[in-house]
Amino acid sequence: MRLGAHVSTAGGLDKAVDRAAGLGAEALQCFASSPQGWAFKPIPEEQALAFRQKAQAAGIGPVFLHGIYLTNLGTEIKENLSKGITSLVNYMQVASAIGAAGVIFHGGSHKGAGYDGIFKQTVDSLKTVLAQSPHDVLLIIENAAGMGNHIGSKFHEIGRIMQAVGDSRMKVCLDTQHTFAAGYSIVTPEGVDETIKEFDREIGLTNLAAVHANDSKTPFQSGVDRHENIGQGQMGADAFVAIMGHPAFRDVPFILEVPGFENKGPDKQNMDILKELRQRAGLKA
Repeated sequence: MRLGAHVSTAGGLDKAVDRAAGLGAEALQCFASSPQGWAFKPIPEEQALAFRQKAQAAGIGPVFLHGIYLTNLGTEIKENLSKGITSLVNYMQVASAIGAAGVIFHGGSHKGAGYDGIFKQTVDSLKTVLAQSPHDVLLIIENAAGMGNHIGSKFHEIGRIMQAVGDSRMKVCLDTQHTFAAGYSIVTPEGVDETIKEFDREIGLTNLAAVHANDSKTPFQSGVDRHENIGQGQMGADAFVAIMGHPAFRDVPFILEVPGFENKGPDKQNMDILKELRQRAGLKA
């Protein structure tokens, strides 16, 4: 089990590797552009090469890109839908260039239209992204917390999308805080086991590509997306021992997306805590 963190790319994409190494991370996630804007600049070939070389030298991997926050496959605004598709394709191309495993993205919100109302649009959009993307990277949808008519807060919703897209490059990232907030009790071994059984039934464990490791600021079944440092939230440290100790997660990378103890994002303290909990779960890197 590899443990990583979402890190900044300030100063150049390859600087993300330096920052991950400084945290003691074994894997990493980063953006390839501003997460709050549509603007995108292609990554120079020399920067992509530097990223690959640094990651290999540091022994850091797998690597994931996280799509921008503006992407919403459920939007009724056609221009924004087109921009979202283009953004995902751009990220898939960067992922291939830097040797990343894939692109993790949020499905967005149906804005009150209902899941069935945006289902075909979402599936068609994902098929378009995959058709225009390199074949050596994965397109990884992240489960949602349920806030604001989110797409994919329940496993059966993601499973329907996966089945309709019908492409082996389509995978899933399970966010622990989102899962907890969406009403899946993952704080005990028994709860984790029940959650995994449902995930396998609705989505399939072979489609689990990554885990976002986050404690929760909000209570169970809140439907609210609010991350907390590991062991400091409503889930607690023992929940992560239960999660990491389940056989389903043994070979799945865990990526920190926490606020940090100084509110600067994932830090070494969170990484050290997660490593200690991995050890308590009886696992090694």
